[in-house]
Amino acid sequence: MATESAPKSYTIPDATEGKPDQPLSQSAVSQSSRSARDVTFRVWRGDSSGAKFEEFTTKVTVGMVVLDAIHQIQAESAPDLACRWNCKAGKCGSCSAEINGKPRLMCMTRMDELPLDQPVTVEPMKAFPLIKDLVTDVSWNFEVKKRIKPFKPRKPDAPDGTWRMQQADVDRVQEFRKCIECFLCQDVCHVLRDHHKHDEFIGPRFFVYSAALEMHPLDTEDRVPDLKHRNGIGYCNITKCCTKVCPEHITITDNAIIPLKERVVDEYYDPLTKLFKIFKGK
Repeated sequence: MATESAPKSYTIPDATEGKPDQPLSQSAVSQSSRSARDVTFRVWRGDSSGAKFEEFTTKVTVGMVVLDAIHQIQAESAPDLACRWNCKAGKCGSCSAEINGKPRLMCMTRMDELPLDQPVTVEPMKAFPLIKDLVTDVSWNFEVKKRIKPFKPRKPDAPDGTWRMQQADVDRVQEFRKCIECFLCQDVCHVLRDHHKHDEFIGPRFFVYSAALEMHPLDTEDRVPDLKHRNGIGYCNITKCCTKVCPEHITITDNAIIPLKERVVDEYYDPLTKLFKIFKGK
């Protein structure tokens, strides 16, 4: 994978005289050089047959993020280091990893946020099978998404073939559409990370996806039985760890998972609903 190289020259506009861009002064360049420091990184290397941490030392300068440092290590010391990335802007969700033990996007983790007096640990997500180095196989997530019943709109309620909706109902589902599918919430969830319930539990990301469909003002599909019997929503004990790691700040637990749990409880455990079903003969 190609790495980014530093620009060969540095220029700033001369605001006082209105002249074209001028090179930075020697003192400014010297100051920038003094701000660089050597930092040790412990990076996970290997594949499913065997892996371990390897240490690398590289210079870190002002403004760098962890992904910059990984690219620099690739250029200087380990050209075969596998690392998945794409946009480098916190919007593609590709560069998910665990930095000092916490699931984070490498491109959004600034070096000045980390304690640099000790090695910075970078390792792959633990909830998914390792492919190589920092790259994991997240294909399970896409298979899960296929199992969720798709959007099924009701018939138009206006003569011109359009629908009428309350703005509050529309606003309610907009938050869920911010998801970039980085799968950090999946990685931090103990049901997947520690207990490996992948066959029984779809994880926070797909509870958000289910909520976006279930709460849509036009949708008529019923996903509540699947949430209870196939998707394992009962395994979630609402620790809110998924909400804490979300780079898009989606309120996963409070706004998606808990309302879905309430729907399951209303359908299967509410005594009045049970009584109604008995009299209805259902």
